Amino acid sequence: MPETTRLTSGASSAIISTFGAEPLAWAVGGRDLLWTGDPAFWPRVSPVLFPTVGRVRGGKLRVDGKTYPMAIHGFAPESEFWVTERSSDKVRLVLEDNDETRRRYPFAFRLEVTYRLMGEALLTEFRIVNQGGRPLPFALGFHPGFRWPFGEGGREGHAIEFEVAEDPAVPVITKDGLFSSEKRPVPLQGRRLPLDETVLAKEALCFLDARSGWVRFAGPDGGAVRMSAENFSHWALWSLPGASFVSIEAWTGHGDPDGFAGDITEKPSMRFLEPGGESLHRVEFRWQPAS
Repeated sequence: MPETTRLTSGASSAIISTFGAEPLAWAVGGRDLLWTGDPAFWPRVSPVLFPTVGRVRGGKLRVDGKTYPMAIHGFAPESEFWVTERSSDKVRLVLEDNDETRRRYPFAFRLEVTYRLMGEALLTEFRIVNQGGRPLPFALGFHPGFRWPFGEGGREGHAIEFEVAEDPAVPVITKDGLFSSEKRPVPLQGRRLPLDETVLAKEALCFLDARSGWVRFAGPDGGAVRMSAENFSHWALWSLPGASFVSIEAWTGHGDPDGFAGDITEKPSMRFLEPGGESLHRVEFRWQPAS
C-alpha cells in the first residue's frame, strides 16, 4: 500500500505519496494550493511523468523493431516508489527498472525524486541515471494541478503570466491526443493569458520550446503561485470544463506527432543519456502573497 510523508517548514506543509512520488497537498499559512483530486474530473493531483510525456501513437512504444505498451505520460504515475531519505522537511523517493517496467520500456534506469519544503517554497529535484549499457532515451514531466480559485471568491480575474512573451499559437491536438502540424491561436496579451471557462475548455495549450523559465498563476488580489523549471523545454496548461483546477506542466519531451511510427530514438524531443550518465532537473513552487 502507498505510504505518505508529511513535510513541514514554518507555516508550510506538504504531503508526498510513494505512489507515483506524487505531492498530494501543499499549503502555505493555512492556504491549500494544490487541487485535491476528484474522480469525476481528474483523480490525480501532481503526477511525475516518465519515461514518456503525452501519448505515444496507438499506445505502443517502438524499440529496435519491437512494440511495447505505453500509457499516456509513461508508467511513473502508476508506479510505487520507495523512500531512501526522510526528515521533517525533506523526502527522497526512488524508482528503478524492474520486471514490470522492462515489459514496457526495455532500459535500465534510476529515477530519484527529492522534495524539500523551505518556507513558502516546495523544491523538487529529479535525477535520472542510465544504469544500462546503451543510450537511455527519456522524457520527464511534472503535472501539478493548482486550485482555481486558490483563495476566496470565484474563478474570475485569474491569469497565467509567463516570464517572457511566448508564441501566441500552439499545436492542435488530434482526437487521439497526438500533435498535429496545425496551430491555433491563444489569446495571450503579451506575457499574460487571462483565464476563463473557454480558454482551457478544448485541449491542453502546449508551448513548445518555450523561453520562459517560470510561470505565475496569479489571482485577482495579487497573490500568485510561481512555478519555475530548470532543464525543461516546454510548458503546458490544462484543465477540464467545470473542474476547479488549472494544471501548469513542465516537460522535457512531448507526445507523438500525428502519424509518427518511428523508433523511440527517432521520437521528437526525447533526450538521451549515455551509459552511466545522469540528468538533473528542478522545479520550484513558490507562494507569492499579495503585496
